[in-house]
Amino acid sequence: MDPSSPFADPTSFYIQEIGAVLFGMVFLFLYRQSRVVYFGLWAIAWVLRLLASLFGYELLRTGHPGWLAPYATFEFAFAIVLISAARAGFAGSMRDWRTVLRLISILPMFVALVWAYGMYNRMDAYHVSAALMLGFVYLYNFFTLRQTAGVGARMFRFSLLVLAAAFFEHAGILLFLVHRHDAAQWALYQHHETYIDFALHCMLAFAAMAMWSESQIDRMRDLAGELDHLRRERSQSLDLDRLTGLLNQAALSRIVESPDPYEGVVVVCDMDNFKDVNDRYGHLIGDEILRNVGHLLQASIRHEDQAFRWGGDEFVILFHNQHADVAGRRLAVIESRLREFQVRGVGVLPIRFSWGTAETHGRALREALDEADRNMYVAKRERAAQGGTHAR
Repeated sequence: MDPSSPFADPTSFYIQEIGAVLFGMVFLFLYRQSRVVYFGLWAIAWVLRLLASLFGYELLRTGHPGWLAPYATFEFAFAIVLISAARAGFAGSMRDWRTVLRLISILPMFVALVWAYGMYNRMDAYHVSAALMLGFVYLYNFFTLRQTAGVGARMFRFSLLVLAAAFFEHAGILLFLVHRHDAAQWALYQHHETYIDFALHCMLAFAAMAMWSESQIDRMRDLAGELDHLRRERSQSLDLDRLTGLLNQAALSRIVESPDPYEGVVVVCDMDNFKDVNDRYGHLIGDEILRNVGHLLQASIRHEDQAFRWGGDEFVILFHNQHADVAGRRLAVIESRLREFQVRGVGVLPIRFSWGTAETHGRALREALDEADRNMYVAKRERAAQGGTHAR
């Protein structure tokens, strides 16, 4: 190869074509899998690089310097698209097209200068300027992606930095050889430079694949966390009574059947004459009463205590590590608040209910629940016998 000629070694163009196809397929695959614009722009860039290599081949085959203009055009377009990728980052779309449009606007002037440069100067000087340009483009990508995290992203940024350093080195060495007029060394370095660039771009493509794989793993972890959260929510929703928001009978049965000991107080409470309220005001009013009673019970107990809707207008409260007299005082406060209960469209509608308590004292929770249920019916009968006088 004669370095004084404007034509490059054909082996370099063959390697460039193979590399452009390979790297374009890699980034196209990453784009199709992730829909990340950054990867899509890199795929477009390598298509442009492939076209540039084809025009370079025509420059070599025909020996006509007129092919230098389209060759330089697609080389510059390659750089423009990589700058666009840096501007886009890993966002879903381009954030700012103004930089890209400004670069496109100077493309005709750039092509004219390159064509004139190629007509009156040797091809080696063009390679120096092209290496400097690509070095700055890769360095720009390196700095714009500094917000990315993860091992794969760090590998990708490191590959960009190495490529930038390599192109700056290429420019310096080529410029040195040109000034020395060492044609043999210049040709030899040009030949080996292509292999070096191919190897470094392979490292970049591998890092991009690693970054994508890492993002997929992170996404799978996020999905697993979301799925686990949905499972917990689903499990909790299965234990909730839809009307009152309290735990339901199934949740109570599971706790009652559990072999784990329970220390505390069991309270069973039942609304008095709730059937009459339903018959007089309708089931919608009855549902509103049950809903508000459930909210009041939940707001009146501690975090470690549990309130259940046992069925109909019956409720169960488990006071953990508590005494019966304390639980009774809490129920009295709840009942005093229910005396001023207001219903939309009806006004004040006093609600009364009876309750019974039982301490576990090391017994099975089922036994304490049965005792509290019996005590509640005793209190209800006493209240009915007294004509509505409050009894505890």
